[in-house]
Amino acid sequence: MLKLKPKEFARYKFLNSMFLGLSSGSIFTIYAPLKPSIYSIGGIGLAIAMILVAKMYEKIMNIRYFYRISIFVEVVMLILVLIFLIKPYDYATALAVYVGYQITFAFGSYLVRAETLIAKKRFILTLFDTYKQYGYLAGLVLSFLFYKVLESYGIDTNQDKVYDLHFLLLLTEISIIAMLISSFEKS
Repeated sequence: MLKLKPKEFARYKFLNSMFLGLSSGSIFTIYAPLKPSIYSIGGIGLAIAMILVAKMYEKIMNIRYFYRISIFVEVVMLILVLIFLIKPYDYATALAVYVGYQITFAFGSYLVRAETLIAKKRFILTLFDTYKQYGYLAGLVLSFLFYKVLESYGIDTNQDKVYDLHFLLLLTEISIIAMLISSFEKS
C-alpha cells in the first residue's frame, strides 16, 4: 500500500507549477507551425479522452493509480522536453508537443479529484494549493529573468530563447520526477 507524504508532495506541487510558469510563454513559439484546425481536432480528442478517463474513475480513484498516472504524466513531459531539444521548430515536433500536452491534460481533472480524496484534510489541500501558486509565481519570475539574462548576452530571437529555456525545463522536469517519487512511501 502506498502512502502520500504531504510535505514532499507539496514540494512536488511547487516544482510542477514552477515548470508551468517557466514554460507558459514558450508554447506560442513552439506551436507557431501548427494550423488553427489542429487545435479543433486536439480539443475534440481531449474531450473524448477526458470522458474515457472519467468513466474509469471507479477503478482508478485510488492512491496506486494516482501515483502511476502522475508518473506517466511527468514522463510524458520529460519526453516532450527531450524531443524539442533534439529537433526544435519542426512541424512534427510542434505537433508532438501539442499532442503530448493534450495527453497530460486528459488526466488533469482526474489528478485534481484524486488528490483531494487522497489528501482528505483541508489543511493539507491548503498546503498543496499554496505551494502550487508559489511555484507558478516562481516559474513566471524565473522565466522573465532567464529571458532578460539571455538578452543581455545578445540572444534576441524568441526561438533561441525558448530553445535555451528548455535546458532549464529539462533540469526542472528531472527534479519534478525525483520529488514525485519521493512523495510516496510503501506502508
